Amino acid sequence: MIETVSTTPYQDQKPGTSGLRKKVPVFAQPNYAENFIQSVFDCLSGFEGKTLVIGGDGRYYNDVVIQKAIRMAAANGFGRVLVGQNGILSTPAASHIIRKYEAFGGIILSASHNPGGPEEDFGIKYNASNGGPAPEHLTDAIFERTKTIETYKTVQAPDIDLSKTGNYDTAGMAVEVIDPVSDYAALMETLFDFDAIRDLFASGFSITFDAMSAVTGPYATEIIERRLGAPAGTVLNGTPLPDFGHHHPDPNLVHARHLYDAVMGANPPDFAAASDGDGDRNLILGAGIFVTPSDSVAMLAANAHLAPGYAKGLAGIARSMPTSGAADRVAGKLGIGIFETPTGWKFFGNLLDAGKVTICGEESAGTGSDHVREKDGLWAVLLWLNILAARREPLKQIVEKHWAEYGRNYYSRHDYEAIDTGIANGLMDGLREKLPGLAGTEVNGMKIETADDFTYHDPVDGSTSSHQGVRILFEGGSRIVYRLSGTGTSGATLRVYIERYEPDPALHGIDTQEALADLIAAADEIAQIAKLTGRDAPTVIT
Repeated sequence: MIETVSTTPYQDQKPGTSGLRKKVPVFAQPNYAENFIQSVFDCLSGFEGKTLVIGGDGRYYNDVVIQKAIRMAAANGFGRVLVGQNGILSTPAASHIIRKYEAFGGIILSASHNPGGPEEDFGIKYNASNGGPAPEHLTDAIFERTKTIETYKTVQAPDIDLSKTGNYDTAGMAVEVIDPVSDYAALMETLFDFDAIRDLFASGFSITFDAMSAVTGPYATEIIERRLGAPAGTVLNGTPLPDFGHHHPDPNLVHARHLYDAVMGANPPDFAAASDGDGDRNLILGAGIFVTPSDSVAMLAANAHLAPGYAKGLAGIARSMPTSGAADRVAGKLGIGIFETPTGWKFFGNLLDAGKVTICGEESAGTGSDHVREKDGLWAVLLWLNILAARREPLKQIVEKHWAEYGRNYYSRHDYEAIDTGIANGLMDGLREKLPGLAGTEVNGMKIETADDFTYHDPVDGSTSSHQGVRILFEGGSRIVYRLSGTGTSGATLRVYIERYEPDPALHGIDTQEALADLIAAADEIAQIAKLTGRDAPTVIT
């Protein structure tokens, strides 16, 4: 029997580019999760009798909210729910399942790469029928609904046993608990040459993959160890844990430092990689080399034809605006389109659906293709393994050859985390006020060519997204970008992106921070970061 429960609005349920993210105690408030889920359903139409996909990254409180969402889906008229066993679905796997089974959409419970636990982070986002994140007009409508919601619908029904696959019933709605890995693994076999990768491993090629006690563990264990034949134990931290084993599941050089130290030390593995909390980000390393996410996008695109799924070539490449211009040079040589979008995977969705691009990437370690509508960490790892299997060259050699052919984009991101929101917004407002007077001026002997606040005009639907980041472009191709990130749950994160293009191979061996030193100093001088925030150094440098 359907129950209509009275509730009162919460005023802080504005979803960002990756959905609604707050601390677990916030979500655990009475009706908080229910309000947001009902607001999503209230902004949708035509889903009666249709299929809804539900799953998450296994973090603390996932199991509770999944049961709430199942009961609410039944009350609101969905005909079927597909839910991952143990509540597990990586974000890219959820996207694939939505698309494969022609679901109306999906609810993904994740806070991406943020920590998990009783006092840590939680998140909810809605993905549409194309498998991608909800577009801006829908997230805006959801937020407006959260401010006026008065009731939500649910049913009285027992919890579904998520520990085993099978078919169940919730108040007349079919619920199927599915193997979270099998469909995704089968998709990967259609894209990559698994025989070639097996031969690579059989030749003695060594690999380490750290799943960071997060959602990618079961996927990597099944594919890398069982299907591709890597030795047992290749996958580290392969069991998803509600608190990620007290790890911070962000695959960068701070939280996965042990992998960097391994590839830079004695007897390094040939290849090392990691993924994040919900499985959509990646870290790529080889003996003696860290491949920056921006370089990885470009190099994957340049070599994608070596994998069966991309043998016919690419329709185009898309990158987020803060991502380096390395991919632009690949697109130019291939004679294909290059698209610069705001940060947020949903901006790639229209381009992918329209067939304008095949590979997409963000500097924040997100890479993917038209196989799903989310970034996909394990996909990136498997494409790199396919390239290595085809070329039979060390990863470092492939990177250096790429730089010799295309030039090197020295690139780094400096994150200032948990800044007071008012201070962070004031810093950005001050930058925007300076923009009209910056062009033609010099900073540290470098002349500013143009300066703007990036506005994106979607070539598919004609929509416009403004205030997407302040860009300072110098003569010669160097640039600085400033933007506030929406992925945290405490305060604001200021991200500063610094880039210098170097075409001369003789100058490709400089330490990155040294190569960017003049631009790093200019970034602080222009924005007055230290003065306004009191921070004398970034929290994280990648």
